[in-house]
Amino acid sequence: MNMAMKLKPKTYWGGAIFLAVLAGAIPAMAEDTDVAATLVNLAYSIDTFYFLVTGALVMWMAAGFTMLEAGLVRSKNTVEILTKNVGLYSIACIMYMIVGYNIMYGDSLNSVIPGLSFFLGPDNSVDEVLASGGDIYYSNLADFFFQVVFVATAMSIVSGAVAERMKLFSFLLFAVILTGFIYPVQGFWKWGGGFLDGLGFSDFAGSGVVHLCGASAAIAGVLLLGPRKGKYVDGRINAIPGANLPLATLGTLILWLGWFGFNGGSELIISNIDEANAVAIVFVNTNTAAAGGLVAALLLARAWFGKADLTMALNGALAGLVAITAEPLAPSPLVATIIGAIGGLIVVVSIIFLDKAKIDDPVGAISVHGVVGVWGLLAVPLSNPDASFVAQIIGAVVIFGWVFGTSLVVWGIIKATMGIRISEEEEHEGCDISECGLEAYPEFTKD
Repeated sequence: MNMAMKLKPKTYWGGAIFLAVLAGAIPAMAEDTDVAATLVNLAYSIDTFYFLVTGALVMWMAAGFTMLEAGLVRSKNTVEILTKNVGLYSIACIMYMIVGYNIMYGDSLNSVIPGLSFFLGPDNSVDEVLASGGDIYYSNLADFFFQVVFVATAMSIVSGAVAERMKLFSFLLFAVILTGFIYPVQGFWKWGGGFLDGLGFSDFAGSGVVHLCGASAAIAGVLLLGPRKGKYVDGRINAIPGANLPLATLGTLILWLGWFGFNGGSELIISNIDEANAVAIVFVNTNTAAAGGLVAALLLARAWFGKADLTMALNGALAGLVAITAEPLAPSPLVATIIGAIGGLIVVVSIIFLDKAKIDDPVGAISVHGVVGVWGLLAVPLSNPDASFVAQIIGAVVIFGWVFGTSLVVWGIIKATMGIRISEEEEHEGCDISECGLEAYPEFTKD
């Protein structure tokens, strides 16, 4: 996107006039001596409303992640992962409001070091909007709302990767640090006008800034946490199936829906014909990439395992979505489908490889959001001539290095102080009992 450009000068009078006609505003404007001011007000309202609606769609992705993860874990861990997801979302909203948003978009010391300030400032005044000549075209608070749901998305990625064996409050403490500090710094480097943006690094809606970030934090936690008990025994990889695949499928479809807001809202404006057409192609490409990823993953799983694999198909759809997120505007729908399909193939191979490397990721989050996130960044120059492979590689390396390194330190401190893993007995009984006090099974019920 061009979320790095907080204010994009646009010529939107044609779209605003058309909408004004529909609203019956032209007769009123005929009596108004300042028609331009009326149009600015109207366009500002339309773009702000669009921003808020697409932000709400991205917020709904929290429900998708919650359902997906709840479906892919065992039933004895369901309540804990539900608690984790509603908790992380709330923490992200608070921390990004207190400090994260200002780190990402406030005044900076230079292109590498962001500034530090706290709490949200006032919204745009009418006089400021009118004086800008159209450069200020949406509410600052609408921008905050749209941005904060992206932060929560990054943290949700971590949740699934560490499922079924991490202490709940250790996870939530890490969420405070990631959403308040780690994520905003690398977000500033690209979308806040930092040095990655200056280098020409291109990431329209966050294959790197959001998805690779979340996956980098996740793999740091998984490496310190270790695999679930019984996952790898005597050189064998034991499958641990999820308890509710209908719920996981519904979660995937909700994520698919929310992604239209994720990518479509990142265009930032819809109040003129060119931008409306741009949003439309972003929606179409997002949809076809997901479809391509699902079909490709399903076919590869069928060829490799001899059977259809629903979880691989679901991850294939998500992989297609992650892959197209870095550049959903420039490709044709056919190219977007191919980019998504390659993502679907990559995710199947990655999940199998990580399993063989004994890196236990119950929901495939590291593969979907990390490995395919890198592919999405590298695919940008294939359709966007303004992007370069060198800048894309530098961006991917910088994001991974910063997030993985800082996360490893934070996870290590939490592990040394309060611990990050539940005991073997608690893992056997399930996190619902040890972390949430829910005695979900008759055999564990006490008189």
